[in-house]
Amino acid sequence: MASAQLSAEARNETGKGVARKLRSAGRIPGVIYGHAREAQGLSINARELDRLLGNIAAESTVVELNVDGITTNTLIREIQRHPFKRQILHVDFQELVAGEKVAVHVPLVFVGTPEGVRLSGAMLEQVIHSIDIRVDPANIPNHIDVDVSHLGMGHSLHVRDLVLPQGVEVLTDEDATMCACIAPRAVVEEAAAAEEGAAEPELIRKPKDDETEK
Repeated sequence: MASAQLSAEARNETGKGVARKLRSAGRIPGVIYGHAREAQGLSINARELDRLLGNIAAESTVVELNVDGITTNTLIREIQRHPFKRQILHVDFQELVAGEKVAVHVPLVFVGTPEGVRLSGAMLEQVIHSIDIRVDPANIPNHIDVDVSHLGMGHSLHVRDLVLPQGVEVLTDEDATMCACIAPRAVVEEAAAAEEGAAEPELIRKPKDDETEK
């Protein structure tokens, strides 16, 4: 489980005007919530938040959020950004409760070189790069490995083929294709061209009237 630390201050004032003042002062408005607590407004240092997000996978990293001296384990659930600028406008944190499973988005890491690549000159096509799981907060994986070393040309791996740690429940469609070992593009194009040429119909020219009379 990956973790990181961040400090914040509680805020009671709300509204667009308050949010604009915070941003002008180099701070970002936020909120922390959970099923066992009331939502609490937050004020976060913009530089510290930006530095944190540049070094973690936000969707699967437990953030130890210190609010006025009290630390709570949280997950970042939503980051609102300006539509044209890189600026963060608002961030939502969900309080985590030990033993209560949460849904998280974790990346897939493809491990090994497929047999089809080594022996047949095939290519590994990565179709999806992450999946959704439900897991205890204490056991959130940084990533999930996908062993592709045995994959031959023309074969694929699906979510149902994953070897998952105990206690991890997959939420992504188990029939979804994660990756496939495919023929090189040049080979595919040559095969398609050959098939097109073989299927081209013979052109039968209608004879002209004078040819028919002869």
